[in-house]
Amino acid sequence: MAQDITLGTADAKVSLHWFVDYTSKPARRIRDVMMRTAERFPTEDVCLTLRFLPGSAPGAQEAARAVIAAQGQGKAFDLHRALFERGRALDMHAIEAAAAELGLDVAQLRADMASEATDAVLADHRAEATAGHINAAPALFVDGRHYEGAWDEDSLIEAATKPLGYRWRLASSDFFEWAASAGMVLILATLAALVAVNIGLHHWYEELKHLKIGISIGEGGLNLPFEAWVNDGLMALFFLVVGIEIKREIVDGELSDMSRAALPIIGAIGGMLVPALIYVAVNWGGPGAGGWGVPMATDIAFTLGIMALLGSRVPTSLKVFVSALAIADDLGAIVVIALFYGHGFDGHALLLAGVVLVVMAGLNLARVYSRLPYLLLGVVLWYYVHESGLHATVAGVLTAAAIPSRRGANLAGVAAQTAAVFQAELEAASGSSRGIGNRAFEVLEGAMDRLREPGLHLQHALERWSNFLILPLFAFLNTGIVLVGMSFDLFAPEALGVILGLLVGKPLGIALAVWIAVRLGLARLSAEISWMQIIGAGALCGVGFTMSIFIGSAAFDGSTLDTVKLAILIASALSGVLGAALLWVAGRPAR
Repeated sequence: MAQDITLGTADAKVSLHWFVDYTSKPARRIRDVMMRTAERFPTEDVCLTLRFLPGSAPGAQEAARAVIAAQGQGKAFDLHRALFERGRALDMHAIEAAAAELGLDVAQLRADMASEATDAVLADHRAEATAGHINAAPALFVDGRHYEGAWDEDSLIEAATKPLGYRWRLASSDFFEWAASAGMVLILATLAALVAVNIGLHHWYEELKHLKIGISIGEGGLNLPFEAWVNDGLMALFFLVVGIEIKREIVDGELSDMSRAALPIIGAIGGMLVPALIYVAVNWGGPGAGGWGVPMATDIAFTLGIMALLGSRVPTSLKVFVSALAIADDLGAIVVIALFYGHGFDGHALLLAGVVLVVMAGLNLARVYSRLPYLLLGVVLWYYVHESGLHATVAGVLTAAAIPSRRGANLAGVAAQTAAVFQAELEAASGSSRGIGNRAFEVLEGAMDRLREPGLHLQHALERWSNFLILPLFAFLNTGIVLVGMSFDLFAPEALGVILGLLVGKPLGIALAVWIAVRLGLARLSAEISWMQIIGAGALCGVGFTMSIFIGSAAFDGSTLDTVKLAILIASALSGVLGAALLWVAGRPAR
């Protein structure tokens, strides 16, 4: 912008955009930090640019306009410093007094403050803040990126100089926060498995899968293949995360209000029933009829990842609908796994699992919010569920259900508490360089912990491990299919049932169920969503992948399992392409 107020040269190596509000107490407190940070760089290395985001306090607008107007007389930064030094109680008299002390032409300043050029500068700055998701000052952008670190000189200098470690943190943060990243890692893990077994590493791959790993305590213990530890053990953590997500949506999310939840729940039911019925029709009376649960599942990571890649062509209301539908679908898949895909039955172990679950429920009723007891008991529950013959991953969902929920803390109260803690630390420091005390840290940690319910803290701690380690490991160990010389029959009942179930049954079941619900007045479709988008979203839900392979591994073995896995991969790929194409066309700007 031609009117930019800068300290430093425009072609400097580092660009800092500082959003200020002269009446904001936090902004006033960090202004010295900002100025000292800029002054520690040579002039040619950093350019500090002021951006104005005045609030609603008296004098905020006038102060911002005055500094912008002072740029015409070459005294913008001088007035900027003077207004910060005047205190928060700013009015036109105080602003004009400060301008007069600096030798500014007050009459000209007053005229420039009311000019259209000043209006345009403020409008541009507010638009820039809105684009960067900034609601209030202070805020800082370093080379166009919103700075979210600590407001102290050393941290700011590190953000500006970007040493290797800092760049690595930024890159990893960008990757993990990219909605499609989890799906991309799953694709890479699948391709790695397919490549490994088809270039002569099949023997090594099988040895890895069947590597025995034992854990023993006294006379008891488990000695399972590595594949079983992943499929039954680590995947229980994945189901724990899924269970927490489901519970949160039911307690205080899209599934908590039946008026909002009706449509995605009905859509999910249709999206499970129709694929299962298609599979049963194709496999009626055959040996593969027990695999009817395979095409029922939806892989939420791939589905939402593809929708994220489509950007603005997918309306927000459709993303919310599909998210809620996928969560309801996960709940249905968990029930199916628990009831129909266990192995054997041991009543004694099941009874002990029930005892553990009762203890966890007791902790819940006693409002024990610490997560450690639930995790320790969850491990014991997993062991007994595994020994009972039910699928061990059900223990993850049961643990999630046992973790207590609670309403979020009063935000105003916690904000006042943390402000008081920091104020006490500032007064105790009284100009010294000592850091924050241990007791203050403990108080702040307790306050922050209270802002979220216990399950959400646990989900936050486990989600990346689940998305970027557990699921890729599961995909790697379960998709190593030898394609060279494989006699894959597309029309084998098991393969055809899976492909038709996912590719045809999912969009048909979801669209039909939603149409019936809307026609009968059971639910209402958002005006943003067209029927083609419903069909496209239904096709995307045909990307079964993780959950479908999981159910397939529980239902089949041997060469039939390889056939079913390959059918899942084919159907998921076709569903992803079809769904993305339909949503791309349905969401084109000309629509």
